[in-house]
Amino acid sequence: MSLYIIFLILLALAFDFLNGFHDSANSIATIVSTRVLSPKYAVVWAAFFNFVAFLFLGLHVANTIGKGIIDVNIIGPHVILATLVGACVWDILTWFFGLPTSSSHALIGGMVGAALVKTGPDALVATGIIKTIAFIFISPTVGLFLGLIIGIAVYWGFRKATPLHVDHIFRKGQLVSAALYSLGHGGNDAQKTMGIIAGLLFSAGLLGDTFYVPFWVVISCQTAIALGTMFGGWRIVKTMGQKIAKLRPVDGFCAETGAALSLFISTMMGIPVSTTHTITGSIMGVGSLRRLSAVRWGVAGRIVWAWILTIPGAAVISAVTYLLTA
Repeated sequence: MSLYIIFLILLALAFDFLNGFHDSANSIATIVSTRVLSPKYAVVWAAFFNFVAFLFLGLHVANTIGKGIIDVNIIGPHVILATLVGACVWDILTWFFGLPTSSSHALIGGMVGAALVKTGPDALVATGIIKTIAFIFISPTVGLFLGLIIGIAVYWGFRKATPLHVDHIFRKGQLVSAALYSLGHGGNDAQKTMGIIAGLLFSAGLLGDTFYVPFWVVISCQTAIALGTMFGGWRIVKTMGQKIAKLRPVDGFCAETGAALSLFISTMMGIPVSTTHTITGSIMGVGSLRRLSAVRWGVAGRIVWAWILTIPGAAVISAVTYLLTA
C-alpha cells in the first residue's frame, strides 16, 4: 500500500470525523435543548450508539457509495482526493455559518464533480444518483410525517396526564429515542466513508476482483464518526434544537423516534440519506402539531437553501480540486 493511498485513507477518516463533528447536533440537539442531558453527557451517549451501529444495520449504504454513485472502474486516488476535499471544504464553510447542511450530500457532490471532470457524464451511475437526489426530498418528508403521526399518537395517549407527569416520562423516553437516532446516524453516515475507502482499495487492486468492505475499514470509520460526535459543534445544536421550533421532552421524543425510523428504513434499503434533512423534517412536523407558528419558517427556509446548494457546491469545489491535482 503506497503512502498516497494511506494519506487518502487518513483524509477519508478525517472527513468521517468531521461528519460526526458536523452532524453530532442531529443526534443530540433535542436531548440537549430539552435539558434531559448536558451537552457533555449527550455527546458521549450519542457517540457510543454511533459506534455500535454496524452491528445492527449492515453495510448496504457502503456498497451503494462504493459502486453505486459513480463507475467503480474510474475511481482512483485523484478522484478520491478531489471528492474528499470538495466535501470537507463545503462542510467547514457551512459549519462556520452555523448551517445544518448534509455531509452525506457534500460527499456525493464531491464524487459527481470529480467524475464529471475526469470522464464526463458516462461515469455517473444514474439509478444511484436519482435515488439519492429523490431522497433529498423524500427523507425530510417522511421524517415530517412520522414525527407528526407519532406526535398525534403520543399526545392522544397522554391527553389526560398532567404536564408534569408527561414531562417526567418523556425525559426518560428521550434517552431511548436519542439512542435510536444515534444508531441511525452511525449506521447511515459512517458507511459513506466505508464506501469511499473500499472503492479506493478496490481501484488500487488491494481487494482482488470482488468489491467488499474490509472489517478494519468498518471499525476505523465507526471509531472516527464516534470521536467526531464527541467533539461536536454547539452552534448547530442551537440551530437544530431551538431555532427551528421550541421543543419539550415529549416533542423531542417524537421527533427523534420518527427520524430514527426513517433512517432505519433508508439504511436497510442501501440509500445514503441526510440525517440532517431527516431530523429537521421530523422537528418541523412535531413543532407544527402544536401550531404552525411554533415552527420558525424563516430559519427553516435558510436551511432548505443550504440543502439545495450542497451537491452543486461540493461538486464545483471537487471539480476544481481534480483539475489542479490530476
